[in-house]
Amino acid sequence: MNIRLYNSYGNKIEDFVPVKEGEVAIYVCGPTVYNHPHIGNLRPAIVFDVWRRLFQYAGYKVTYVSNYTDVDDKIIKRAQELGISEKALTTEIIGEYRKLIDEIGSLQPDFTPTPTEYMGKIIDYIADLVASGHAYVSNGDVYFRVSSVDHYGELSGNSVDSLISGARIEVNSQKESPLDFALWKKTEEGIRFESPWGLGRPGWHSECCVMIDSLFRDRNGYIDIHGGGFDLKFPHHENEIAQSRAHNGNGLAKYWLHNGFINIDSEKMSKSLGNVLLAKDVIAEFGAMPFRLMVLSAHYRAPLNFTPETMQEASKNYAKLASAYRTLAITLQSKGIDDLENCDDFSDQEFLSALADDLNTPNALTVMYAKIKQTNLDLRSSATPIAELQEDFSALRFYSHLLGLNVKYPHLGEQGKQLYSAYYAAKEKKDYPTVDGIRKQLMDLGLWMI
Repeated sequence: MNIRLYNSYGNKIEDFVPVKEGEVAIYVCGPTVYNHPHIGNLRPAIVFDVWRRLFQYAGYKVTYVSNYTDVDDKIIKRAQELGISEKALTTEIIGEYRKLIDEIGSLQPDFTPTPTEYMGKIIDYIADLVASGHAYVSNGDVYFRVSSVDHYGELSGNSVDSLISGARIEVNSQKESPLDFALWKKTEEGIRFESPWGLGRPGWHSECCVMIDSLFRDRNGYIDIHGGGFDLKFPHHENEIAQSRAHNGNGLAKYWLHNGFINIDSEKMSKSLGNVLLAKDVIAEFGAMPFRLMVLSAHYRAPLNFTPETMQEASKNYAKLASAYRTLAITLQSKGIDDLENCDDFSDQEFLSALADDLNTPNALTVMYAKIKQTNLDLRSSATPIAELQEDFSALRFYSHLLGLNVKYPHLGEQGKQLYSAYYAAKEKKDYPTVDGIRKQLMDLGLWMI
């Protein structure tokens, strides 16, 4: 399968060619765990989960990593407000985030590193940069010397000169250049760690670099795909690339993928506007699968507009999928097809082509919706062969698995099959009182088709 993706480094569509044949290494920047996750946190968790599923379907061995940032000024401030330790706060929020990942149908990452677990390696990494002259110590802080590497600014499309001219001049700055960024910060409050430069904590941009370098040491810290929200492109990802060039002699990742924002009623979601929607509240109101379907209804690089109307539309579409899938499963079981998981393998080239074209989920969903419509027609016709219904079921299962849409169906068991046999017999005889009675029994057992 030829998979094409939009590489933010160069801003162009490219054919995917793995760094190591048959393998894909993916790292997605996760949340800073200082407060309840909002819906924007879940967009990359859904988008890159589908990327992961597509690569797995294409036969690649995928290693998927997404971190939790558990050292940050926001964490310290929030823990102080709540009167609890930073560890207690981050443990709670990570637990909530893991639960949400399950609810929205995403696979848990293979690794979920945190900076506190890698603090020794982070300190060693920064020390290496100081020793090589790529970083310098200033009054207990450590800064990366941006001038020491080439091509800084290329990911974000900025030149060094333009960045310097637009930089804010800091009063009494300890930095050699306004572009230099902190690798280590001395501090007197919150969680602190011993280092050669005194008590402090790392800068955000170093943490991801070190975790990638550590987890993918066999690749010299060079992975296939680095992903995250569009807002991370500069300065976070730009600064990661600079450090990796200095430390490992490579640009950290071959392909850089960025998802767009989630807007609320066409306005950017922000605390200042008071329109931040917590993921748990949206899922409680609309359901996790409709939310996932709503996210996939827009191309991952485009802005996604969240409104009650878009969620209601997603809820209707998911209900159609779930109903068709459930009705097919029950119908097939009632006709003696028990092992639905081993239905004939199904593959839809049009659907796959859409996903392989830079994860065009809107086009893929169009294919799925057309199949749902055809499935309902097939179910209404008594002349539809069982083999055709099996193919319909396999198709919906295929789409649902690649998109991570958790649709379920009940297992009839002997009682359910006997009731359906009696139901069909009574219906054939036009014995409607018996039909109604059996239908009620099936509904009470949770085995009715709808």
